[in-house]
Amino acid sequence: MDKKLKVANIGMKFGMSHVEGAMSCDAEIAAICDSDEENLRFAGERYSIPEEKRFLDYKDLLEREDIDVVTVAIPDQQHCRVSCDFLRAGKHVLCEKPLALTREDLEEIIKTEDESDAQFMVGQICRFTPAFEKAKELVESGTIGEVYFIESEYAHDYMKLVDNWRSDPLRHGVIGGGCHAVDLIRWIVGDPVEVFAYGTHKLLPTVAYDDATVAIMKFNDNLMGKVFVSTGCKRDYTMRTCIYGTKGTIICDNTSPTMTLFTTDEEGVVKEPQTIDVQVNNHNAAKEFEVFADAIANNRKVLTDAREGAKTVEVCLSIVESSETGKPVRPDYNF
Repeated sequence: MDKKLKVANIGMKFGMSHVEGAMSCDAEIAAICDSDEENLRFAGERYSIPEEKRFLDYKDLLEREDIDVVTVAIPDQQHCRVSCDFLRAGKHVLCEKPLALTREDLEEIIKTEDESDAQFMVGQICRFTPAFEKAKELVESGTIGEVYFIESEYAHDYMKLVDNWRSDPLRHGVIGGGCHAVDLIRWIVGDPVEVFAYGTHKLLPTVAYDDATVAIMKFNDNLMGKVFVSTGCKRDYTMRTCIYGTKGTIICDNTSPTMTLFTTDEEGVVKEPQTIDVQVNNHNAAKEFEVFADAIANNRKVLTDAREGAKTVEVCLSIVESSETGKPVRPDYNF
C-alpha cells in the first residue's frame, strides 16, 4: 500500500506476534503498550522500540494522531472496553479472539463498529493457517464432494497456563480456546442451527467450568458437526480436523507439516490417500495483518468483522448453555 501504516500494539505478553506481523508488512510501530513494566521492557528491547514509544496506559494513545491501527491482545474480559475506546477515537482495530465473553459486550462492540468510520477485525487466526486454508480450498472445489460431517478439536493443556483471567467463570474453555474450532467449522461449512453439548470436569481443579466439552452441531442441508474442547488434556496442543464428504475425506491440523486427502475413483472406490505438504504456521499474524492492511487501503470490510466474531462467540455461548442445562440450544445470530 502507498501509505505506511503506523501501528500501536496493546498487550505485550500475547501481542508480540502482532508486532512481528505488522513489521513483516512494513508498518511502522508507533507505540507498544502493556500495564506490566517487565513485559513492556522485554518487548521493547526485543524489537528495538525506544522507551518514548513504550506506554503503560492505553488511554495515553487514544488521541495520538500518529496512530492508524491498533492491535488488541489483552485478556478477553478487556476486549470490549479497549476496542470500543479506540474505535471511538477513529483508530482501525484488530482485536484478538474471542471477540468478547458476553452477549452484552458483543452487542456493544458491534454498535460501536457501526457508528465508527474505522475498520474492525477479529483475529480468527485459524482462517490464516495454511492447512486449514487448503482444506477450505479443497471443499469449495468439490474435491471431496458434498460435506456431510465435519469435526474439529481444541486440545490444549492449560495446567501451567491458568491464571486469574483464565480462571474467570465467564471465560469458559469453549469460549476462550474452543472458539478456534467453532470458528473454523463456521468458516468452512456455515452456521449451525442447533447445538447439544456435554461436559466433564476432571483435570483443572482451579477453575469452576468444565475442562472437557463435546458439542454436536446440526446444520441445514443434511450436515452435522462436532467440536471437542479439552483444556486439561495430557497431550501436545492440536486442532485436529476431519472433513467428510460424499467423494472423499480431509484430515488435517495446525501443527503438522502434512495433511491427508482421501478421494474416490469413478466407481466410488477409495484411492490411495494423498499426502499434501503444508507450511506449519498456527499463528499466521503476518497474513492476518496483511489482509487487514489491504482492507484499510481499499476501504473494504474484512470478512471477520465484529458481527462475524460475535456469531462464533454466540455458538460457544450456546454450547456452554446446552452443557449446563442438558437441552439443545439454537444460537441467536441476530445482532
